[in-house]
Amino acid sequence: MKHWLIKSEPFKYSWEQFEKDTHTFWDGVRNYQARNNLKDMQPGDWCFFYHSNEGKEIVGIAEVIKSAYQDPTTDSAQWVVVDLKPLKKLKKTVSLSQIKSELRLADMGLLKQPRLSVIALSEDQFNIILELADER
Repeated sequence: MKHWLIKSEPFKYSWEQFEKDTHTFWDGVRNYQARNNLKDMQPGDWCFFYHSNEGKEIVGIAEVIKSAYQDPTTDSAQWVVVDLKPLKKLKKTVSLSQIKSELRLADMGLLKQPRLSVIALSEDQFNIILELADER
């Protein structure tokens, strides 16, 4: 199983809306590296759901339920989506400032490439964030 971080502006698509919807396809990715990360996702992989711009915090965990297929919001075959379902809201959100202050996360993609919307995480990074969220 691989681990990921996906970003959404809460006014466009929030964790709360995701829970109401019970599943969604992750669309609108128009960056080649983020697209390649979507292509690498497999059913069963877990993703942290990060509220960007407003909140700037990890709020929940989602699971990939369908691997990459063409983004239905565009005619271009180069862009893909994956299907996700919410697994759980975190006991405690993990803020960007907490992530920045955690030395063990210094190499995290969120800090190295902050504009990237789909980011691969190592298992260690994933576990450290779970620890910060009181999920361990």
